[in-house]
Amino acid sequence: MEPGSVENLCVVYRSRDFLVVNKHWDVRIDSKSWWETLTLQKQLRHRFPELADPDTCYGFRFCHQLDFSTSGALCVALNKAAAGSAYRCFKDRRVTKAYLALVRGHVQESRMTISYAIGKNSTEGRTHTMCIEGTQGCENPKPSLTELVVLEHGLYAGDPVSKVLLQPLTGRTHQLRVHCSTLGHPIVGDQTYGQASSQEDQPFRMMLHAFYLRIPTCTECVEACTPDPFVPTLDACWSPHTLVQPLDELVQVLRAAPDPDPTEGGPRPCSPSTPLPGPGRPPPPPAKLPETEAQRASCLKWLSEWTLEPDN
Repeated sequence: MEPGSVENLCVVYRSRDFLVVNKHWDVRIDSKSWWETLTLQKQLRHRFPELADPDTCYGFRFCHQLDFSTSGALCVALNKAAAGSAYRCFKDRRVTKAYLALVRGHVQESRMTISYAIGKNSTEGRTHTMCIEGTQGCENPKPSLTELVVLEHGLYAGDPVSKVLLQPLTGRTHQLRVHCSTLGHPIVGDQTYGQASSQEDQPFRMMLHAFYLRIPTCTECVEACTPDPFVPTLDACWSPHTLVQPLDELVQVLRAAPDPDPTEGGPRPCSPSTPLPGPGRPPPPPAKLPETEAQRASCLKWLSEWTLEPDN
């Protein structure tokens, strides 16, 4: 996957109501800043000028977020009704997401569930970051769950590295990056939560990629699987030497996992009730807490421009 440009937008799913694109690393989703010469918004306007909606701030309704440094699957709703149906899936935790990452060191357990609560860091100079409960300056930590499955062990530029599949079962800011760092296996190229090193030692990107996405809306199941960017043919610095779990098998499990009925308390897609292959079983996810007035107000403010009113 070459560096992003206005012309080289990759679309991995398209229907009347949705697009899923394979976002480049180090590209913002949208921005009003004049110095942002490349954004996903600008790529979409260039490729699909007829789909831009003048009634929205950025022209397109992005259903979720990806960090600036993260590549991979990102869903775009093409009308208000589609945006509303996608919002309800995210709100009800019916969306399945899986990420690929290269992390420092050889992770010894082939599968684990990471359950550190995550809150905002109020420490001076670190207020743009998140941290785990118990860290000095950690404010309002919330339960957070991530499933990790080791795919391969190898070397990156001569250093020991593991290739892993990560499934966030909750949606905290920087959750995967914080959880991997807390384990002592930070994501390769993560300059915020990774190991301090000279700029010369940094790889060309952060090695985190949104690999798989499924949003089971009421009218269609939006499903996309993006190409794996962490293979030696695309990055000669990555040299795997031990296969732990074939990625193809995990993809089959992700695709076969049932979607829950939104009217019933069924299992979440690819949740611990339908575990990925690997030894051991993770603990059950935390009970879904009722939405607070503050959370509802925040959601309504976010949705006011581009979606339908959520159900009461």
